[in-house]
Amino acid sequence: MDFNGLKASLKSTPAFVFDEKVLADNLKEIANLKKKSGCLALYSIKALPLERVLKMAKEHLDGLSASSLFEAKLAKEILADTGAIHITTPGLKENEFKEIAALCSHITFNSNNQCQRLQRKAINEASLGLRVNPKLSYSNDLRFDPCRPYSKLGVALDRLPRLTENIEGLHFHTVFSNTDYQALENTVRLLEQKLGDQLTQFKWINLGGGYLYHQIGNHQPFINLVTKLKAQYALEVYIEPGKAIVGNAGYLVSSVIDCFISDGKNIAVMDTSVNHNPEVFEYQKSPELFEADSQGEYSCLLVGSSCLAGDIFGEYQFSSPLKVGDRLVFLNVGAYSLIKANRFNGYNLPDIYWLGINNDLVLIKQDNYQNYRSQW
Repeated sequence: MDFNGLKASLKSTPAFVFDEKVLADNLKEIANLKKKSGCLALYSIKALPLERVLKMAKEHLDGLSASSLFEAKLAKEILADTGAIHITTPGLKENEFKEIAALCSHITFNSNNQCQRLQRKAINEASLGLRVNPKLSYSNDLRFDPCRPYSKLGVALDRLPRLTENIEGLHFHTVFSNTDYQALENTVRLLEQKLGDQLTQFKWINLGGGYLYHQIGNHQPFINLVTKLKAQYALEVYIEPGKAIVGNAGYLVSSVIDCFISDGKNIAVMDTSVNHNPEVFEYQKSPELFEADSQGEYSCLLVGSSCLAGDIFGEYQFSSPLKVGDRLVFLNVGAYSLIKANRFNGYNLPDIYWLGINNDLVLIKQDNYQNYRSQW
């Protein structure tokens, strides 16, 4: 990827750029995994609902997964009747449920109570399932651990109700950004121990997302696991990658708009902020930067332009000092960035560009004052 050429091609910053070639490669990786294992794959809309991404996913995968009524409506608009639409969320509302049931092919209830209250309204509309909480934690940060104490996500295995003919599937999601399959193998092993032959009473199982398939060198454990679930329990097996498809396909390009020294440290103010990429603040970690040089002799703290004191991207090393007008590229920010971006302080949202297979750069969205004004 010619990032220097990309920086020069942009008329203005900040800008999100989505790389079609990287997206296509990621989708081909999933399609190849589908072919070898026999699983079905859904793109998780919550990672990035950009229309062009959804249309690409439609061509390579088996459907979309949603977390809300709006996401389900968008999925139906994109897919029409050409793919599955799964939904699971703690936020199912009774007044929206009839519409959701008409839109979705699969509905996974998040709790026993939710299931008892709503399942009768979905009979003959969708295949119903339950989200389970295996209570296997793989995160040291409770904010991002679905299996944390007092978790709101899923039914503990020892609290699963007696199976009814209406419940056809199981769903779990326990990890994020994993680069091996150990957690998945552990979770399925526990399900087998706890449920045994009861698994044969289900029609499908959704293994969730959280695995960065393009960064995993050996897929054989996954292939073996899916093959076993299909052969031994006659289960249809779904996965729902999100970040695995769009994470490394998104770049945030920003310009330096001020430089100064504070308490002996070099500061460079960017024309973006953590409000354009909120996970920088949520995770308190620095995103990868194309221009950074770990051996560089010049250190600089990159900060955002908002009035939030903690609007900090991190401290980076450079081969030469930064100056006003320099453009920098944050890498691997395609997932959970634009979808969470906001206009705090009244700063505009970044422009959105699509970088085509042939390196043609197309501006596909540009907000202005009227977009800000209409919000308020």
